[in-house]
Amino acid sequence: MSSSTGAAEVGMTRWFRLIPIAMIVYIISFMDRTNIAYAFSGIGHDFHITKADEGTAGGIFFVGYVLLQIPGGWLAEHWSAKKFVAIMICFWGLMALACGLAQNFTQLVIFRFLLGVAEGGIWPATLVLLSHWFPVQERARAYGFWITNLAISSIITQPLSGFIVAGSDWRTLFFVEGALPFIIALPLWLIFIKDRPEDAHWCLPAERDYINRSLAQDRANEPEPGPFSDIFKSATVWRLVVVYFLVQVGFYGLNMWMPTLLKSLTHAGFGAVGLIATLPYVVAGLMLWFNGWWADTNRRYSRHVFLPMTLAAVSLILSVTVGEGMILLSIFFLCLAMGGAMSYDGPFWAAASRTLPVALVGGAMGLINALGNLGGYLGPFLGGYLQDKTHNFYATAILFAISLFAAGLVMLTIRVRETAPTVHGPAVSPAE
Repeated sequence: MSSSTGAAEVGMTRWFRLIPIAMIVYIISFMDRTNIAYAFSGIGHDFHITKADEGTAGGIFFVGYVLLQIPGGWLAEHWSAKKFVAIMICFWGLMALACGLAQNFTQLVIFRFLLGVAEGGIWPATLVLLSHWFPVQERARAYGFWITNLAISSIITQPLSGFIVAGSDWRTLFFVEGALPFIIALPLWLIFIKDRPEDAHWCLPAERDYINRSLAQDRANEPEPGPFSDIFKSATVWRLVVVYFLVQVGFYGLNMWMPTLLKSLTHAGFGAVGLIATLPYVVAGLMLWFNGWWADTNRRYSRHVFLPMTLAAVSLILSVTVGEGMILLSIFFLCLAMGGAMSYDGPFWAAASRTLPVALVGGAMGLINALGNLGGYLGPFLGGYLQDKTHNFYATAILFAISLFAAGLVMLTIRVRETAPTVHGPAVSPAE
């Protein structure tokens, strides 16, 4: 296939059939994970708990999240990403509904933990699924497009959750959003998702040939895979774990406590706070796309993690420094902070996909996501603890900023394995 071959001759159905559905499923997943940020006030009142306890209820999700990370990636590679994720959708939907039935703090913590278990394998399984459809020269963009689900979910979740809580209570919030996996996510996933190009009748021969030849070329210079234990012996994998852990401390800490920060900053109700809170995620969605595209042009993935982390750290400190004195400027810096804290994702996972031979990469990404996401417990908890002690958000912001900047510095130490020469032919995304 010559480099002049047009995109229409090869076909781009994988971009339009797979990524939107994977995005919708994870949008709902992320919604059920983070909507507790709008329930904190009601939970604290009803169960008589501290902000540190509220942070624990938000963050315990990530302790459960660890359990199916490596199994999820392995099953997606060696069994079926489609079947595994379908089972997990049912489990997570049940646990999301159960959160609304909790009669005390202990029950809520247990249901949140099990929600984390249910969602735990979905991320690595989806990364593996996309790696079967998108060769290396497209992967940062493919991951970047898919990962915009985090921004889109927050754009939807913030106002929806705010209005539900303002008009009803925190239990209704869990009931309404907990029903969506069964109503939307599961039917779409079962109907549209296929594990590989060979399974999809809608993938035309030219596109299937392009995908398979490109993936074969990507593997051409790979070392022979060793035993599964090689995952735990890779220094690069462990550095990626550290990076991801530090990012999650800052990102999920900011994500969980942002409604509280905006409420104290603007003195508005939760309905208005939910609308304002969409702005940082609009910026983050744009930055996710741009940084993924830019990283694919030079494949300097470490640099494209470090720069967003630095922007996030500096902007977060500036946001809380200007504070109520300049509310609009504070929100502007908060938008940049969230944009930086999210836009690293595409380049990061593209780098992770090149750390080990393809036979082991699913397990490696599962390990990275599993241990790294423990930071999602520590961030919300420490954020609540510092607010209990200081009665403001400044110390919390400093903690999150240090964590994000440190993640960027560690990422600069990582060198990604070189790929084989790119297969000639269009390596384009829908945005090009």
